[in-house]
Amino acid sequence: MSTSSTALSPALTFSVIFVIAVLAMVATKLWLASRQVRFVAAHRGAVPAQFAATIPLAAHQRAADYTVARTRLGMIEIVLSAVVLIALTLLGGVQAIDLGISDLIGRDYVGQIALVAAVLAVSGIVELPLDYYRQFVIEERFGFNRMTRAIFFADRIKGLLIGALFGIPLLFVVLWLMKQAGSLWWLWTWVVWVAFQMLVLVLYPSFIAPLFNKFEPLRDEALRSRIEALMQRCGFAAKGLFVMDGSRRSAHGNAYFTGFGAAKRIVFFDTLLARLSGSEIEAVLAHELGHFKRRHVIKRMVVTFAISLVLLFVLGWLTQRVWFYEGLGVRPSLLGGNDGLALVLFFLAVPVFLFFVTPFSSLSSRKHEFEADAFAATQTDAQNLVNALVKLYEDNASTLTPDPLYTAFYYSHPPASQRIDRLLSHA
Repeated sequence: MSTSSTALSPALTFSVIFVIAVLAMVATKLWLASRQVRFVAAHRGAVPAQFAATIPLAAHQRAADYTVARTRLGMIEIVLSAVVLIALTLLGGVQAIDLGISDLIGRDYVGQIALVAAVLAVSGIVELPLDYYRQFVIEERFGFNRMTRAIFFADRIKGLLIGALFGIPLLFVVLWLMKQAGSLWWLWTWVVWVAFQMLVLVLYPSFIAPLFNKFEPLRDEALRSRIEALMQRCGFAAKGLFVMDGSRRSAHGNAYFTGFGAAKRIVFFDTLLARLSGSEIEAVLAHELGHFKRRHVIKRMVVTFAISLVLLFVLGWLTQRVWFYEGLGVRPSLLGGNDGLALVLFFLAVPVFLFFVTPFSSLSSRKHEFEADAFAATQTDAQNLVNALVKLYEDNASTLTPDPLYTAFYYSHPPASQRIDRLLSHA
């Protein structure tokens, strides 16, 4: 028998590669999660010596139990997501949805937008029970949930409406460019995508975030003066200092700055202000400003935009390959109108392959966190940031004993012990 007669077709080859990648991703995720569960549970019985004087054993055990509960739910989510992915691709789910929509409304722009919306709806419906369980069982059990069911579903309805308001016009433009802009449509799409992202950065603080939370000006004059002095030292200008009603949904605390250019604003969760002292809040904010001074936000945006350019180039190449569609369980129409299919299949498949670069992204993020901590130590007393972090680790039930490999793969922030050791070296 000749070699050509026994060789796999390009479509079948791609199917095999995709299945191997999915299985490798799922196996890696489950292995790492099981390591995390075992490691955290094994160290549940004693507070690490470094924290023995500041964190009670009961709080340490609560954090361990919380981490294990969330990780185990995550394992269920891993398997379910993989099943849905295979069902949508190789088992013909996208093909069936596409054919059904095509029969009803055709393959023009409306039909292709409906296809994308339908696939997103399937994913959302599958994720909803898990999100509900996470919020009203796990978060409730550990005392974090303050969200009512009315708020839970209202948030999702608002998210759908906002997604439609911004997403449908963007998707229409992308589909139009794919059809009308020639072989370089992917480059013009990238330009539109970058512009869209910048627009969202500007609009989010003033128009989108207030749809979900209330933001009030910081009224504590002593704290305001302290923060404004810090901002002046750091050369940071913000549109305002705001307090967000985070306690309406959760007992977790946080602080962040958001927006872009003149729209930048600093936001504190009310739960954070209730827990930390003025000097500790200043230290936490100094860390956040460290990201600004070290240009971490700009660097991340540049990397994100560069990766999106490469991905769009790859998508532009794949749209012309029949094996790409058939390898993912879809037979493209000979009459055209396959651009929506290409988008759906690409954004279903690409996370599988990008998963394996997660450790590099996590490593870069942890490096930025160390740099922001070091900056904070030059602007405030490092011990104040240490004290704030210890309180936040305890209040947020963040485990002090994560599995090292799980940490290296996933953690965007350094583990508590490493972070505090590094900070104390600056004290």
